[in-house]
Amino acid sequence: MSAATDSGRHPSLRRRLLLGILLPVVLFIGFNTYSLYQQTLASLNTAYDRTLLASAKSISEQLDVRGYDEAAELRATVPYSALEAFEADNQSQMFYRVSTLQGDLVSGFAELPVWRGQIPARPPYAALVDFYDDRFRERDVRVAVLLQPVASSEGRTMAVIQVAETLEVRETLALQILRNTLLRQALLVAVIALTVVLVVQRAIHPVRQLSLQLQGRREGDLSPIAAPSTPRELQPLIDATNEVMQRLRHLLRHQKRFVRDASHQLRTPLAVLKTQVQSALRGDVEPQQALHEISDTVDRATQLANQMLALAKVEQLRQQSTPPTTRLDEMLRTVALEISPLIAQRDLDFGIHTEPARVQAHEWMLRELSRNLLHNAVRHAPQGSELTVDLRTDSHHVALTISDHGPGIDDELATRLFQPFSAGDVRAGSGLGLAICHEIVQALGGSIALTNRMVGSRLTGLDAVVRLPLAAPSADMGNPAHAAQSPA
Repeated sequence: MSAATDSGRHPSLRRRLLLGILLPVVLFIGFNTYSLYQQTLASLNTAYDRTLLASAKSISEQLDVRGYDEAAELRATVPYSALEAFEADNQSQMFYRVSTLQGDLVSGFAELPVWRGQIPARPPYAALVDFYDDRFRERDVRVAVLLQPVASSEGRTMAVIQVAETLEVRETLALQILRNTLLRQALLVAVIALTVVLVVQRAIHPVRQLSLQLQGRREGDLSPIAAPSTPRELQPLIDATNEVMQRLRHLLRHQKRFVRDASHQLRTPLAVLKTQVQSALRGDVEPQQALHEISDTVDRATQLANQMLALAKVEQLRQQSTPPTTRLDEMLRTVALEISPLIAQRDLDFGIHTEPARVQAHEWMLRELSRNLLHNAVRHAPQGSELTVDLRTDSHHVALTISDHGPGIDDELATRLFQPFSAGDVRAGSGLGLAICHEIVQALGGSIALTNRMVGSRLTGLDAVVRLPLAAPSADMGNPAHAAQSPA
């Protein structure tokens, strides 16, 4: 039901194209038809007005006059049958009136209204003629008025000849032309609609094939879509879909790895904890000792769970939008202050040197990176030895170096130390700290390396070196003189 509702709310591509194409076409055809009808009426009026003028001239040939000007006596011998030759198909009727300039009736229909207009400045014909519309005997008529000079051997005057014709023929012919035009225009619209439907059907065929291909996939199949015959316009959509699938594959792999590692790594401390609890219940060890052992096991399990959650959180932040800009130098000093009790406990000679450095990263990621690296360095530095933190910048990168005077690492261990749960014999812990650092650095587009520090042929300690890209410079970065050397 939801699919049907969505389908009704979102019109199909076929319907959108039909509306988008046919609506303007129909509006244009309507306007064009109206204009064509008006032009047809004007053309018909021009053609039939010529007939009216011919009728008026035919009547003028039947006029005679005696006398001159105002004393002239105008006579007409025009039988009505003389107009039958100008009537078209017996559909229309013609009426005439001959009068003087003063409006006195000479011949014809007395009830035909007397002409009171004036001859146009530029008549359409080479005659003193005017055309106008009127009503006669409750019917619409078209009237032609001809001012015709009449002269004979006995006199001279001016006659006003009016010839009126009903409009049946004109209207019938105009409607016939209109119907034929509308029929052709309707046929044109039908052809356009059919063409649009066929073209849309052909155009969306690749989309349907692609849909069938996706529907036929096995559950969990996130392999890239292969559609070489897809139109060029759909390729950006396919590329974006493949990119989303790639991210989903990465997330699913990360989720499966997290579940697998969590189930594997948490099984051991929980089994140990259960054994310790059973041993304490049986009285195999002293209660105080049993509680200390249980507390240590719980601490290790808690640390393991927190580190695994941190590893998962790195991946979560990686998928988010552009992170904010954070001061790495301030974060380093804050973390160093937090772990200062551990530094004091091991009586380390601690020194930190920083330069203002802005990195585009979430604050949590930089805090976790700094804390894990410093914890590792403090834990593995010999009692009373020297531990230094150095943060320097160049035009594009920031380099963080944490140097201890521990025993270093062998080459075989260095190749796998950044993998989850890979702890060396000289490194206590779960093996997740450096893996978290590696994931954070990779997410930020940087690099991390562990390097034995040599003086000649003698090993003097281990350097953990992190390089990260600098964020765009900002006005409040401060002066480079802000760099400081701080002994612990």
